[in-house]
Amino acid sequence: MTNSPTILVFDSGLGGLTVLREVVAARPDAHYVYVADDAFFPYGHHGENEIIARVVPLMGELIGTHDPDLVVIACNTASTLVLSHLRAAYSVPFVGTVPAIKPACARSKTRRVSVLGTKGTVKREYTKALIRDFAQGCEVTLVGSPELASLAERELSGHPISDGDILAELIPCFVGDAGDATSRTDTVVLACTHYPLLLGRLEQLAPWPVDWIDPAPAIARRVSDLLGPLNGNIVQSGAEMIFTSNRAHGLGATLTPFFGGRALV
Repeated sequence: MTNSPTILVFDSGLGGLTVLREVVAARPDAHYVYVADDAFFPYGHHGENEIIARVVPLMGELIGTHDPDLVVIACNTASTLVLSHLRAAYSVPFVGTVPAIKPACARSKTRRVSVLGTKGTVKREYTKALIRDFAQGCEVTLVGSPELASLAERELSGHPISDGDILAELIPCFVGDAGDATSRTDTVVLACTHYPLLLGRLEQLAPWPVDWIDPAPAIARRVSDLLGPLNGNIVQSGAEMIFTSNRAHGLGATLTPFFGGRALV
């Protein structure tokens, strides 16, 4: 590409910032548009058909307005439900976010892996198919968290959240005898892009150390591959932050690091 590419990153809320951060690091030459569909957040509180009916036409409006070269669906729920519909409806390339079950099971030494996601993501057939195809003999525990995404949004927005609230969502991921490191859970898949926002807290509160699998670096590599080589002559481009509720984000200093230091429009 001879011009600065435009990358649109879409999520139900602020969780996709964890994906954006990795993509910006991989593609500093791009202009970024981050869209948080906060008017419909959290997606886990809506039915599958409602989410499809919401996201497909909304994406058409966003593509028409911003003319992106590539769209990242930085949301497991939207990706597992809507990605095929988006690819059928629009010609722009889409990169989705799906539970990183294959690399987690390949890495696990104890063969006990947990997938921590929203209730919708863990019950979806798409997720179960990933386990059938890629579990490689691992025992996979699916943990549907009703509140962790909302807790992550609250903390990022500067509101305190308690260790107890986080631990209640986290503890079902830890299966086996805490004293037996050879047979207990050793790998946890973060199957919601909000959850890496709380990674420091998750590490502190975990009953024992585990590998936390965040798909964001792999997504960034895929985005860069699709866009082609970096244009070294392009200076850092700009960034826009859009909430579908039309509210002002008021989080400038908090959000800037996710955008690689860019000033937000």
